[in-house]
Amino acid sequence: MASFKIEGGHKLKGEIVPQGAKNEALQILCAVLLTQETVTLHKVPEIRDVLKLIDLLDAMGVTVEKVEDETYKFTASDVDVAFLETETYKKKAASLRGSIMVLGPLLARFGKARMPKPGGDKIGRRRLDTHFFGFSKLGAKLEFDAEEHFYSVDASDLRGAYIHLDEASVTGTANIIMTAVLAKGKTTIYNAACEPYIQQLCKMLNRMGANIMGVGSNLLYIEGVRELGGTTHTMLPDMIEIGSFIGMAAMTGSELTIKDARVDQLGIIPETFRRLGIKMEIQDDDIYIPAQEHYEIESFIDGSIMTVADAIWPGFTPDLLSIALVTATQAKGTVLIHQKMFESRLFFVDKLIDMGAQIILCDPHRATVIGLDRKFPLRGIKMTSPDIRAGVSLLIAAMSAEGTSVISNVEQIDRGYQRIDERLNALGAKIERLDD
Repeated sequence: MASFKIEGGHKLKGEIVPQGAKNEALQILCAVLLTQETVTLHKVPEIRDVLKLIDLLDAMGVTVEKVEDETYKFTASDVDVAFLETETYKKKAASLRGSIMVLGPLLARFGKARMPKPGGDKIGRRRLDTHFFGFSKLGAKLEFDAEEHFYSVDASDLRGAYIHLDEASVTGTANIIMTAVLAKGKTTIYNAACEPYIQQLCKMLNRMGANIMGVGSNLLYIEGVRELGGTTHTMLPDMIEIGSFIGMAAMTGSELTIKDARVDQLGIIPETFRRLGIKMEIQDDDIYIPAQEHYEIESFIDGSIMTVADAIWPGFTPDLLSIALVTATQAKGTVLIHQKMFESRLFFVDKLIDMGAQIILCDPHRATVIGLDRKFPLRGIKMTSPDIRAGVSLLIAAMSAEGTSVISNVEQIDRGYQRIDERLNALGAKIERLDD
């Protein structure tokens, strides 16, 4: 298990290019199973979760060719469906949550699929009901082996249907879309997730020959087709990494330019950080954050305490609430952070409190942050990264703190951030990777 040793108090300066979007890549990689033809993908983030999924596809019989850094070719002309019965498959698929999205393409193309209970962050309940509800509406039959924690799905006669989702699950929507594109007839998906990642998936599938209408809305119409062809696709820059860099610049008092940020796809992310007092300028497609000694949290119009809460798109993404929380600790003012979707994602705040932050954890979903306006700097401590986003939040805190911090279990950070220590050190950070 690796650790980061961070010497706090160093300001960053320069330009940084965000990696390709992790959450988009996990969907797009699974979609290559829908065709026998070659799919070329650019801006593939070379992070732990994505590389694990690529390894799984390779083990399933997909031909994987790395053309250059962040560019791969995938040809799924010889998928070994029997591999789904093996212990190797069970082990590989269970090690990451993104593997759940191979189900839809396998059902659509081969009429059956198996999946162990997938892994991922321990941030509370993350149910799979939405996925299987959609599959069953399309005519699939589900069996769950409680002892083996294995899902088996038979979908030999998929037919289009009207599907009204009980939650706008991003991965659930992606899985159902990938199943419906090859089902017979017309499928309607209402209350579909409409994140930029879902829009990217739909646009790519349409280039492959699918017929998806309503892209960008929560009401999708899909006319099934017989087969799909190959294509070329480029991932969006990762909005979570962009938000992390905005918060990091503010916390460390750094001057930073985030290059090629696709600002048009960031929704209310920049505005939410502005409400925390962070100044930024949009320069073409770049985000420039000047060095700020102080930043002040806004209040609501009536003078009441600002609340930052997560919501389905186009609301504020839950993956950035941890970043907003840590950023607020050194602002001037008070904010209520309301994490609605996951009940265990705020439990990392005890580490921030140990560092000197003024935070009241109201319950598993809400935390009140009293900004210290840099009057009482955070202090370096030893801590452990519990999940991807909390891990980077702790890294940001450590970079702004006085003294030295050590964060263990940084494999969690590696799951979502590409060579983060190297990239930040190039800007002036002092982060040393220690291999235990």
